[in-house]
Amino acid sequence: MKNNNDFEISEVLSSRVLKLEESPTFALEQKADKIDADLKKDGNYVVRFGIGQPDFNTPQNIKDAAKKAIDENKTKYTASTGIRVLKEAIVQKLKRDNGLDYSVENIFTGNGGKQVLDVIMRAFLNPGDVAIVPKPYWVSYPQQVILSEGIPVETDFNKYLKIDVSHLKSIVNKYTGKIKLLILNSPNNPTGAVYNREELEAIGNICLKNGIFIISDEVYEKFIFGNLKHHSIAGFSSELKKITLTVNAVSKTYAMTGWRIGYIAAERQIISQITKIQDQSTSNPCTPAQWAAVEALTGNQDSVEIMRKEYEKRRDYIYDRLNRIKGINCPMPEGAFYAFPEVSFYYSGSIKNSFDFSNRLLEEAFVAVVPGAPFGDDRSVRISYATSMDKIEEGMNRIEKFCRNR
Repeated sequence: MKNNNDFEISEVLSSRVLKLEESPTFALEQKADKIDADLKKDGNYVVRFGIGQPDFNTPQNIKDAAKKAIDENKTKYTASTGIRVLKEAIVQKLKRDNGLDYSVENIFTGNGGKQVLDVIMRAFLNPGDVAIVPKPYWVSYPQQVILSEGIPVETDFNKYLKIDVSHLKSIVNKYTGKIKLLILNSPNNPTGAVYNREELEAIGNICLKNGIFIISDEVYEKFIFGNLKHHSIAGFSSELKKITLTVNAVSKTYAMTGWRIGYIAAERQIISQITKIQDQSTSNPCTPAQWAAVEALTGNQDSVEIMRKEYEKRRDYIYDRLNRIKGINCPMPEGAFYAFPEVSFYYSGSIKNSFDFSNRLLEEAFVAVVPGAPFGDDRSVRISYATSMDKIEEGMNRIEKFCRNR
């Protein structure tokens, strides 16, 4: 028998934690940091297409609102789910931008989009419950399901990198009575795909018929290109509104990733239950950041369109450059700030998968991209074009040379 000091740490940690995977985005950044530090000694650098973070600064009016809040000593605890004035601003925003009618009691604010998604998982999932996670997906979705002891079940995608509705129906039939949630992300991370109204209605009807609640992650809603429009599925009918949790944040829209303000709009009964989780875990989001978010949602919106136009210009350039490279196929991103090119043409020899491709690209060409496997598609890699045009041009030159030398 082992004594008290004779054990492996893994023997005492929870099984759900041990099942979790390391974030590939942050792992890549750590590796890129090490290589970058050495390169800078010789005047070189890593071109970073990895982390999904706007390269713009937070607009000045938003920063000023935070400074004002601090000067006015608005730095204490608030209600667990946020100040009323922020919830009122969110209500106004949802009506103005999404055609959604909610009251303050329908709003929950938390510590960024990722945290509010985690709260939803914990509120809904019992051990063994199924959450449908359509491929390609943001890397944290299935991991958060696992952390809440649920089962993430993936659905295939069609040629447009969107949910294959026929496969979704087969999954629903297979797991009848076990499915609690479906995660919908439009514009999509990692592909940039944007769902049109008809596509959303088809998915919504399946969920309605089968009692499946929808998490509609709309954090990239303001970054849509061409003549496409964003649609909030909760606005299609009162029935869909009842089963939809609309998730958003100020992070991407206002270049406020570090401010950590996300929110949920949903039925009051749901909000009251997830509030209990926040009461007993993080409590309120950062107080000055809440006041900054009020200004972001209600103040001048010019910065949003400036960013959108710049992302569209970068999208056009990177799409054109990628598709000129032999063997690479990149669907046109319709929104967000990601491209998701298929690079499996170059899988041979020591490059067997998207991890190998990404590692070799970083080590040989000093370009950081994220492997597609953690997003549900090992044939591809994710490229974030939330960086300057000069770095995009340099990065594409390096990728082109890397592929030409294979």
